[in-house]
Amino acid sequence: MSDDAFMAAALSLGRRNMGRTAPNPAVGALLVKDGVVVGRGWTAPGGRPHAETEALAEAGEAARGATLYVTLEPCSHHGATPPCASAIIAAGVARVVSAMEDPDPRVAGRGHALLEAAGVAVTTGIRTAEARRDHLGHVRRATQGRPMVTLKLAQTPDGFAAGARHDARLRITGPVADNYTHMQRLLHDAIMIGIGTAREDDPLMTVRLPGVSAAPLRVVLDTQLDLSPRSRLAATARDAPILVVVGDAVEPARIAEFCAATGIDVVRAPLAATGRLDLAEVLRILAARGVTRVFSEGGPRIAAALVLEGLADAVILHTGPKPFGGAGLPALTPTARGLLADPARYRLAEERMLGADRMTRHEAVTAP
Repeated sequence: MSDDAFMAAALSLGRRNMGRTAPNPAVGALLVKDGVVVGRGWTAPGGRPHAETEALAEAGEAARGATLYVTLEPCSHHGATPPCASAIIAAGVARVVSAMEDPDPRVAGRGHALLEAAGVAVTTGIRTAEARRDHLGHVRRATQGRPMVTLKLAQTPDGFAAGARHDARLRITGPVADNYTHMQRLLHDAIMIGIGTAREDDPLMTVRLPGVSAAPLRVVLDTQLDLSPRSRLAATARDAPILVVVGDAVEPARIAEFCAATGIDVVRAPLAATGRLDLAEVLRILAARGVTRVFSEGGPRIAAALVLEGLADAVILHTGPKPFGGAGLPALTPTARGLLADPARYRLAEERMLGADRMTRHEAVTAP
C-alpha cells in the first residue's frame, strides 16, 4: 500500500472519537512495518491518551524501524503528558508521515524538527486537505480563538423553516435525515440553539442513536435568561451538561438563583449592536472552555448571523419534499442565502438524498 492509502486509514481511525476528544484534536495514527500494520491508535475521549502513544503501545518492539502515519504533527511540548515526538524517537520509529503541521503555537513545526534532529525521516503533506477538514476545530481554536461551527437548517422546498406565529410546528424532515442529524451531533463537542428554539420546541438536544452513549455540551443563547426551569433541558441538566449564555446586563443574583434551582451553568457575554448576544464572543467563551466543534441548530436568526459574520464553517441544509405553501418563517434571509450561493464564500461539498429529503453540505472557502 502507498503512503496515501495508509494515511486514509489513519484519518478513518482519527474520526472514531471525533466530537469526544476536546480540548484536543481527534488524531489517528498507524504504525506500519514491512507493509504490515503493527499498531493503531486514536485520541481517547477527553483528549488523552494521544493517538501516537496508543499506536506505540500496541506495537511494542515492532515499532522499531517502522513508519508512523499520523494525521497531525506529533506534539513537542510538555503538557499533561510527555511529548509524543519524544516517545516516537524513544521507540525507534524510522519514519514519520504526517498529514499537516500543527498550528498550535506550542508545536508549529517543532515536532517535525525534533524528529528530524533525532534522525527520523519526516514526510508531510499527505492528504492535507482532508486532515485540515477533520482538524478544523483545532485549527480555528489555535489560530482564531474560536471553535469551528457547523450550521444545520431544515427547510421546505419553498424555503421556510416554520409556519407563521401560532401555526402548528412544521414537520419538515423524515427519519433518515433525523438520524443523520443525531450522527452530526455525535461528531461535535457542543450543540447550540437560541432561546426561541428552546422555548418553542422544548428540545432535549441529546444524541439518540442505538448503542451510542455521548453527551455533548448543550448551549442555549438566552440574552435575558428566559429559559424555563420547567423545560426538558432544565429537567435533564444533571444528566448531560448545559451552558446558558446570557447578556452581561443580567444580574448575578438572578443567575445564582437560577443555577441553584436548575443545576445549569450560566455565563455572561457582551451584546452586539443589535442588542443580541455577540456570537463571536460566545464562540470565544466556548473555545476557552475547551470546545473545538459546535453544531448549531438554532433558528433562522442565529443561522443568518453565523453566515453573515463568517462564522459558519459548514452549512448543512435539509430540504423536505413538501412545500409549505403559505406565509411562514424563511429558513435564511435573502442576504444569507446569497452568501451561501456565492462561490467565493462557500462551495458545495456534498449533495445526496436522505430518504425523501435532500441534503446539501456547503463548506466555507476561506482557508483556516
